[in-house]
Amino acid sequence: MNVMTKEPIIKANNLYTLPELGYSYDALEPHIDAKTMEIHHTKHHQAYINNLKGALEKHSDYKPGSLDEIISDLSRVPEDIRTAVRNNGGGHYNHSFFWPLLKTGVAFEGDIADAIKAKYGSYEEFQKKFSTAAAGQFGSGWGWLVVSGGELEIMSTANQDNPLSQGKMPVLGVDVWEHAYYLKYQNRRPDYLQAFFNIINWQKVNEHFLKAVK
Repeated sequence: MNVMTKEPIIKANNLYTLPELGYSYDALEPHIDAKTMEIHHTKHHQAYINNLKGALEKHSDYKPGSLDEIISDLSRVPEDIRTAVRNNGGGHYNHSFFWPLLKTGVAFEGDIADAIKAKYGSYEEFQKKFSTAAAGQFGSGWGWLVVSGGELEIMSTANQDNPLSQGKMPVLGVDVWEHAYYLKYQNRRPDYLQAFFNIINWQKVNEHFLKAVK
C-alpha cells in the first residue's frame, strides 16, 4: 500500500545526499553525547546512503521519485536488490526522519499533544507505553508512534524497517540500534529512552501528525 504524503518527507534530490543535522553534534548534550552523534551521522548514516546508491545503480531503469516511494512499496524494487534497498534505503529514510525530531527545550503541545492525551490518557502513560515498546524491541530496530487508520498507534520494527511499508504513517521514531546510544549508555537502553524524552522536537512531530491526519 502506498501511503505517501502529498509532499514526500525525503525528496528525490536527497536520495544520495547526507542531510545536515541543523545543529551541532554537541547540541543534545548531556542526553546524547557529541561523539555518538558524529559517528552516527557521518559513519552509519553515510554508509546506508553509499550502499543504497550501489544497489540502485545496478538497475538504472528503476527510478523512484523519493525514498517515501521506495519504502512505501518495496514490491516495486527489483528482486535481486530488494533486500539491500530495504535495509539501506530504510536506514537512509529512518535516519533522515530521525535527526529533525531531536531538539532541546521544545514543549509538549499542539494537536499531537491533545491527540496523545486523548488516546493514552496522559503524557506519562504515553511515555511509559512508547518506552516499553522501544525497549522491548529484540535486537536492533526502532520504536514508533504512527497514524494508522486515522488513529495513533505505538509499534516497533526490526532492523531498518519502517511503518510506511505496512501502510502506516510515522510521526515519531526512536533509533534503538546500539550505535545510537552505546558509548554513553552501554546496554542500558531504558536509560537512553528516558533521556530521549528530553530532546523530542514536538513541533516537528506535530507537523508529521497534521500531514498524516489531513
